[in-house]
Amino acid sequence: MHVIEIRDADLMTAITQRAGELGITNGAIVSLIGAVDSFTVSTMPAHDASADILTDYDLPAEMSGTGEIVDGLVHVHAVLAVEGDRAISGHLHRAHVGHWFARAYVLPC
Repeated sequence: MHVIEIRDADLMTAITQRAGELGITNGAIVSLIGAVDSFTVSTMPAHDASADILTDYDLPAEMSGTGEIVDGLVHVHAVLAVEGDRAISGHLHRAHVGHWFARAYVLPC
């Protein structure tokens, strides 16, 4: 198990770079925890499961998630809690970690 800590960086880029440095090309992101300053997630429209609706949020959020690394590509699904006790969930495309931190717990395969 490797713990990848992200501070003041783009989460997806940092996980990809650090996994590469650790020689992880395939693995399970068994836990993702932390907080982000802004993020982009996608969900599928009801009429077309092969399409993505990307939505950018310029909101701070508490985050939890899981994912995988396949052939060096990071794929994460996350739940992000924002003001008003609301949750936003989906495929995570981008997340900026600024004020706080995030940690990805990665199990190489």
